[in-house]
Amino acid sequence: MLSSSSPVVYSLTLFLSLFLLFLFAPQILPLRKQQQSPVSLQDELDDLKLFQEATLASTRSFSKISHLGTTNPKPKIAFLFLTNSDLVFAPLWQRFFQENDHLFNVYVHADPSSKLSTPQWSVKANFIPAKRTERASPTLISAARRLLANAIIDDPFNLYFALLSQYCIPLHSFKYIYTSLLGNPNAASKAFLTQPSHKSYIEILSNDPHLHNRYVSRGEGVMLPEISFSRFRAGSQFFVLAKRHSLLVLKERKLWRKFKLPCIDLDSCYPEEHYFPTLLSMQDPKGCSHYTLTRVNWTDSVDGHPHTYHAPEVSPDLLHTLRKSNSTYSYFFARKFSPDCLKPLMEIAEDVIFRDRS
Repeated sequence: MLSSSSPVVYSLTLFLSLFLLFLFAPQILPLRKQQQSPVSLQDELDDLKLFQEATLASTRSFSKISHLGTTNPKPKIAFLFLTNSDLVFAPLWQRFFQENDHLFNVYVHADPSSKLSTPQWSVKANFIPAKRTERASPTLISAARRLLANAIIDDPFNLYFALLSQYCIPLHSFKYIYTSLLGNPNAASKAFLTQPSHKSYIEILSNDPHLHNRYVSRGEGVMLPEISFSRFRAGSQFFVLAKRHSLLVLKERKLWRKFKLPCIDLDSCYPEEHYFPTLLSMQDPKGCSHYTLTRVNWTDSVDGHPHTYHAPEVSPDLLHTLRKSNSTYSYFFARKFSPDCLKPLMEIAEDVIFRDRS
């Protein structure tokens, strides 16, 4: 018979304890994020070819007749939807775009691992060749760059590029947003001549309390020498970029080699919130607004997600509040809205959202 002090008993007890810990720990302890999926070599090569094509396309003369067959083009805004689920607010965007077909284009990067329903709009949307995306990973940077590249290749008259998610809604009429960026549509052709001075609207923060943890999330010194901590920036992943800055993003290689590296501290790893602000802060800080045009409510965020608005919260007062900003423009867009908000938003669309008074 084995005594209670037998080494065998100790071994069996230890083995049983480890087994029980392995079995029940996931139910007792909070789960950490899963390991990030790296950007594959093939995806990298495909993207590189795409970005080079976009850069080449941008050098072509505007005197050539566009694919739309017009020799008197007007500048356009490209709306870039980055999504992994249905575009539930398509009917609202349909109303937003209505009667402005010659002033915009829509591009959608839909995660191929998600099955999306056909959007309920009559808008001509370009669903670009997409790759799998994952939150808090460099795949979101790649997807945004992919959208920019496809929009530049598709139509040389796209001069501004607004990155949005499926949970975004417009806070103003199309006319308000277009005029704010490019001027009166009847005289907007001047915008082609002023491209070198076009400003990009992107949040760039240097005082975020989590900035250091995010900087070292890949390990101490990993971002050096390309990016010192003093030049590391944070900001919303949703932006409105001028064409000149979009091309800068597509040509960039050095910073990307750092930001695509896997993180050690997954809880502090949000590359999509750092790559674009850091790059543009380093390359052209004076050409950027340093604020975003997309309103987000972080007052009760959960696991890095902002407040999600639900149908009972939708009201004219909410929309007017979301517009308010301390910057030059009021907010153009807002997120994050749940699908049940569509009905009450449609009910106040004409009288509130698309009526631009505060």
